[in-house]
Amino acid sequence: MRHHRKLKGLSQERLALDAGMERSYVSDLERGIRNPSVRALGRLADALGIEPKLLLETPVGGASI
Repeated sequence: MRHHRKLKGLSQERLALDAGMERSYVSDLERGIRNPSVRALGRLADALGIEPKLLLETPVGGASI
């Protein structure tokens, strides 16, 4: 998720606001502390303008979500 967020030039705060969630939740997801629900994946994907399945793919050298 961090990869897609940075490609769009979004801060965690902006992504969280656009997805209707707390910034701390986005941070926890990016650090692998929490796992997103299917609904949360959809909201994040919508806010990023991408397909939800892209959030489940692991970028080279990084962790998924």
